[in-house]
Amino acid sequence: MAKVTPGEFIRQVRAEGSKVVWPSMKETRTTAIMVLIMTAMLAIFFFGVDSAFSAIVKFLLGLLG
Repeated sequence: MAKVTPGEFIRQVRAEGSKVVWPSMKETRTTAIMVLIMTAMLAIFFFGVDSAFSAIVKFLLGLLG
């Protein structure tokens, strides 16, 4: 592997950084809202699954004693 001088490394980093396409504010806002909605939906789903399993376990333990 070829060794690169610190100056050349910095030039390469700047060149790669200039290729980055940043999202617009609208895209960022839309994505953030979608993440919040999906997080809330998954939280509700897992709460329901956990509640169902809890009820099943309590019922089964009630049968034992």
